[in-house]
Amino acid sequence: MDTKDILKKVRKIEIKTKRLSNHIFSGEYHSSFKGRGMTFSEVRQYQFGDDVRAIDWNVTARYNEPYIKVFEEERELTMMLVVDVSGSESFGTQSAFKKDIVTEIAATMAFSATQNNDKIGLILFSDQVELYIPPKKGKSHVLRIIRELIEFTPKSRKTDVTQALKFLSGVLKKRAIVFLISDFMSADFEHTLKIAAKKHDITGVRVYDPREEQMPNIGLVNMTDAETGETMLVNTSSKSVRLQYEKYYHDRVKYFKETFSRCGAGAVSTRVDESYVTKLLGYFKARA
Repeated sequence: MDTKDILKKVRKIEIKTKRLSNHIFSGEYHSSFKGRGMTFSEVRQYQFGDDVRAIDWNVTARYNEPYIKVFEEERELTMMLVVDVSGSESFGTQSAFKKDIVTEIAATMAFSATQNNDKIGLILFSDQVELYIPPKKGKSHVLRIIRELIEFTPKSRKTDVTQALKFLSGVLKKRAIVFLISDFMSADFEHTLKIAAKKHDITGVRVYDPREEQMPNIGLVNMTDAETGETMLVNTSSKSVRLQYEKYYHDRVKYFKETFSRCGAGAVSTRVDESYVTKLLGYFKARA
């Protein structure tokens, strides 16, 4: 894809996702996430009706009368988009690849954050961190993020969510709103998610294709693993093969849902042929 084609694609995604973020998501995003971070502002004398849990005992002891700590809502938050760019994201049997929907969701979230004057950063990962763009403000910064989502070529095609979460915990010192966008066809990330979720407000957004749920009965088919490159002849007419395929998929989905729930993180799933707008709006409203 040459520079002209990339710019056209960036512009197309900008028009679509910016409209969504302006008219739909910015208000829901604001009410779902704003006001959850509080920073210390000042101390003042205790007044009748104040919460006694806010008493500053050091200042109270110094002046021999009660003083309380006053907190105010953080006016500026940081959004971090943690996006899976492994080989499985290039899979798609409907009108779009998973990668296309992932890019649209990430771009919509980025413009929603911009509407609230928040910083946006990006982590692209496979089984390693492929790219890190530190959080910044501004339209040109968001357009750079969208451009990377479209044209970036990862070094690896494999997936390891744990590596992305470890990097996130190490690189961001202050609390951030994190959207981890992937098909989550990997496991064993509960420990690192638990650590990251204590520090950050994390939402897992699972993007999947209907053919991943169920294997069609179409006889002998050559199938290639998008992440390992391994090709094998599969007999899709075999009921046991199809059941094994479905079990593997449903085990991964169950792990995703239960792990995010246990770790106190949010989770939402959207199929490539469904409206991710409806799914995300429902999630935001439930949070608010």
